[in-house]
Amino acid sequence: MERRTFLQQGTLASISALTFGAGAAAHAAATGTNAHAAATGTAMAKPFNMNYAPHDGMFKNSAGDNFLDQIRFMHDQGFRGIEDNGMLKRDPAEQEKIGNLLAKLDMQMGVFVIEGGDNWKVSLATGKQEFKDTFVKVCKSAVETAKRCNAKWATVVPGFFERKLPIGIQTANVVEALRLGAEILEPHGLIMVLEPLSDTPELFLRTADQTYEICKAVKSPSCKILYDIYHMQRNTGHLIPMMDMCWEEIAYIQIGDNPGRKEPGTGEINYKNIFKHLHEKGYKGILGMEHGNSQSGKEGEAAVIKAYREADDFLG
Repeated sequence: MERRTFLQQGTLASISALTFGAGAAAHAAATGTNAHAAATGTAMAKPFNMNYAPHDGMFKNSAGDNFLDQIRFMHDQGFRGIEDNGMLKRDPAEQEKIGNLLAKLDMQMGVFVIEGGDNWKVSLATGKQEFKDTFVKVCKSAVETAKRCNAKWATVVPGFFERKLPIGIQTANVVEALRLGAEILEPHGLIMVLEPLSDTPELFLRTADQTYEICKAVKSPSCKILYDIYHMQRNTGHLIPMMDMCWEEIAYIQIGDNPGRKEPGTGEINYKNIFKHLHEKGYKGILGMEHGNSQSGKEGEAAVIKAYREADDFLG
């Protein structure tokens, strides 16, 4: 039964819900049904073929403002991962609660962002010690955050171009800084995923092949590529061939249709074909849903779920 339909039932349904809720845990244990789905009267959907990961706020109209409740709702809808760019700034106790809930639901934590205030300005490309010191400090904090929420990946954006320096010097400066970060992350199994972006031409990382070159230079299992399909469509296109060429260094993938950066099916990208390709390559990692909803309210959230069900239907 759909959540909205359930909530609109009369007194009889309310009484039934109370009775059912009292025995939800026993029913879940006996039948394998998720206790949260049982208690709320929401049928638990089967998991998707791929591990799509929503983020905080994506389903707030359906699940409420509390992120833990949103995670439970995501699980009920068949999602088995989340991502949270702002995890590093959450209270440590909240980070632990999120990690514990994910473990209980057998869900994966996706990326959070390593952000010390230098991502959106001229920074690591300069080679200046102050920026390297900040980066190292935040990487150390990221290790502790990852332990609390069971994260394996963290997004890194090395800032803007330093236009006063030749590109080779800038690249060497970025590589040097990333090696310092990798030395901190690698012993803990935390992977920084470098994200080439399209938001402004001032950003140093722009393409997957450029990022591939940098990962090869850093030479660490803790320095890989975040392949954001939305940004790569805007910057280069040629999505599947470029993905294949850089595959050895890709550790994480994010989603967003173009134009608009909304759910699959709202733009020009053939996501069903891309998901099928990833499945055939044996990709088992997270696909972060780093996009907005094309429609507002509960209807918009239902449309997001429907869009992923349609794009995920590639096995037939």
